[in-house]
Amino acid sequence: GDYIDRGGNARTLLDFLSAGSIDGFETIYLVGNHEDYLLRIMDDTTIGPQWLKYGGRETLDNYGITPALATPGAENFDLIQAELREAVPESHLAFLRGLKTWHMEGNYLFVHAGIRPGIPLDQQTRHDLTFSRDGFVECGDDHGFVVVHGHTVCAAPEVLANRINIDTGAFKSGTLTCLVLQGDSQAILQT
Repeated sequence: GDYIDRGGNARTLLDFLSAGSIDGFETIYLVGNHEDYLLRIMDDTTIGPQWLKYGGRETLDNYGITPALATPGAENFDLIQAELREAVPESHLAFLRGLKTWHMEGNYLFVHAGIRPGIPLDQQTRHDLTFSRDGFVECGDDHGFVVVHGHTVCAAPEVLANRINIDTGAFKSGTLTCLVLQGDSQAILQT
């Protein structure tokens, strides 16, 4: 998740990702809170201030929507919404609407943000999986699987018995982190 916001190439990245699978690879894309904000503002302008606070301005700029942002704090979210509806291609929206909230592979659960500890996976909400961090990042409980997540920026990957956080804040640090799982081994790649 978090393919958009806080970076200068959201539109270009969504052009690439929405074009289809990468040859030779199984691709599974997860939704992050930033994609959730973009989808929600298409129908509900009340979340606009929150979205802009966390990087929405950069995505609007990527789509050429700047006049409505001339005065921070006095944005016209009806205008922003109307311009977004015109500017965001249907292929991007279809890609974003098709993002999964979680993926299980072996003993690993992949989510964007985290889970609510002690709650069965089938009872976790979209919000839990895309926004949760309180109660999760400090929880040392065995969840029955290892949760691989991002959302909570850390200086270095956190590899714990019950969770692995690979969010090294690429938008700010310039370091993108990848977890490689093969059999029982785990490896970290960074660029």
